[in-house]
Amino acid sequence: MAQTLNLTITADVLTEAELSPAEARCWQAAQAATALSYSPYSHFQVGAALLLDDDSIASNANQENAAYPSGLCAERTVLFGMASQPGRTIRCMAVAARPQGGEFVAVTSCGACRQVMAEFEQRQADPIPLLLPGPDGTIWRFRRLTDLLPFQFMADVLPARS
Repeated sequence: MAQTLNLTITADVLTEAELSPAEARCWQAAQAATALSYSPYSHFQVGAALLLDDDSIASNANQENAAYPSGLCAERTVLFGMASQPGRTIRCMAVAARPQGGEFVAVTSCGACRQVMAEFEQRQADPIPLLLPGPDGTIWRFRRLTDLLPFQFMADVLPARS
């Protein structure tokens, strides 16, 4: 007999004033990082920021290339940069996006970024809260990155290497 699997994903819907001071810094850094976007093809600027264990912020933006798909999303640029700093803990991640020269818009991360985000959280073995822009200027706060990809591909299914 067929069964039904129901999933529930919870996100807080907040205003910027309702963020903690540390979350607000991370959110503002993601917005500021959109200015670092190199997006001459899509004209869509995305910034991502990480609040780290020492209260510092790492941020980056999407980088495009005429030889599609050689570009990279903001989420992956900032996370892959973190990979070169072992032992660091991510306390919060924020993503912001806007059309070039326009206002910030509600957006979620693409599937490839969701997979990378989920694996970073698994490697850290500690939840990483995520801030995303919601509609009407709200901010969605997810309690962990894996909320965006509950059925991620995990390394434990790969054959063991000798």
